[in-house]
Parts: sequence; structure tokens; C-alpha cells
Amino acid sequence: MSYWQDRVVLVTGGSSGLGRVIARAFVEAGAKVVVVGLEPDAVAQAADELGAATLGVAADITRTEDVQMLVEKTLARFGQLDCLVNGAGRTDRGKVLDTTPEQFQKLLDLNFLALVRCTRAAAPHLLARRGHVVNIGSLASKSAARWVGAYPATKFAVAAYSQQLRLELGPEGLHVLLVCPGPVARKDERLYPLAGLEDLPERARRPGAGVRTKAIDPAWLAGAILRACQRRQPELVVPGKARWLFAVAQLWPRLGDWLVMRNT
Repeated sequence: MSYWQDRVVLVTGGSSGLGRVIARAFVEAGAKVVVVGLEPDAVAQAADELGAATLGVAADITRTEDVQMLVEKTLARFGQLDCLVNGAGRTDRGKVLDTTPEQFQKLLDLNFLALVRCTRAAAPHLLARRGHVVNIGSLASKSAARWVGAYPATKFAVAAYSQQLRLELGPEGLHVLLVCPGPVARKDERLYPLAGLEDLPERARRPGAGVRTKAIDPAWLAGAILRACQRRQPELVVPGKARWLFAVAQLWPRLGDWLVMRNT
């Protein structure tokens, strides 16, 4: 029997992109899944596609009352919660000095503070089940890059919060996994618009703002996340070789900056 059989997993950002692929991987492993997204039509479509063991909830997770509602609906439907995947978020483009405090605040609210809201609401139920919190960060959680506006600051915050959760709640039985992937492959090969940002180089439109690494297969990454949870790993960095860059940057920041410049 699968480890995930009949466990209940809540996936924010689960109606599209990587979140939807992660939700599908949990369903295929036997879990009951709650798919959360902002757009009701997209949520309904994802829930229908994933089958009867899936509950779709449209919610704005930047609002505390919506977060409380989605946890209540999860418990009303399934009676328990075993895993929270904080997958909602978005990237950014722009030079750091051209990025306004208001833009920082808006991205921080979705990429970090919404994650905090969801984790706080779910934590008592996860602790009761010795469950899992999966925080989807980025390579930018460990090393900043050029031309990505407020994005690295928000993802660094996710890394720090994940470590604090591990230190404080790990001894009580909560498993926390920080996932730090590079660019994830997409079917549409989407390029980011640079309207009003014409002073940025063209390669800033690419996923990862031009980072020189192979795009990650989302289905493979979803499977790796499930396995990492079963092993109760603290982190999952993809590609793994990026850890060398992070270590070098901590020991020799000037060399770390040079390597980032060379590889983006």
C-alpha cells in the first residue's frame, strides 16, 4: 500500500502549473487532495480532472478569512489533514532599484505571507497527524539573481521561515520540506512580458531570467517531492549541483557573485 493512501493533502496553487502536477501525483499515489486556486472555473476544472477523491476550493489565500474557510472545508469533507503544499506564488521581472516598495509588498503578500497564513491555519491539524508542510521555494531562495525584481527577497523569506518551522516544530513531529527548483518546463514555452521594462536584456524574459540550467520535468519533480516527504527530508534542491554554488557563495561571496553572473 502506498504511504499516501487515504492521506489528505491540501495544495495551494493547485489549479494550474506545477501545483496541478503535484496535486495529480498525490492523487495517483492514493491521497485525497484539496485543490486551491483563485479562479473558480480553473479550480473546478482541475478538481473534475483529478477525480472523485479531489475537492476544489476557490480562495484568495492573501485573505485570512479565506484561508480559515479552506481549512474548515478540508476538515468537513475529509476529517483530517496530513500534508500542506504551499505552492501558490508568482515570479517577477525588473531591476531592483526600479522595483517599488509597493511592488515588493504585493509579491511578498502572495509568495510569503500567504504561505505563513496557510501554515498557521493548518499546523494544529498537521501536528496531530505528524504531517508535512511542503514549501515551494526556488533556487532564488538560496541565491539572488539579476532582473527578477522582488522575487528573491520573497523566496529567501520562505527559506528562513521553513528553517524556523523545522527548529521549533520538528521535535513535535511536524516535517517541513523546502523545495528549491530551477525553472520548471512548461508546454507553452512562456516568455515573460517586459512591457515598460525595455531596458532589461531580452534573456530576462526567459524562465529563471536566463539561468543556464536545463528545465525540470514537473512530473519528475512532483514525484521527488512525494519521496522527499516520505523520507522526511529537510530540503530538495534541483538541480543538486546548485548546492555547490550556494556553499561557495556563503564562504566566498565575491566568488559566488561571479558564478551567478557567469551562469545567468
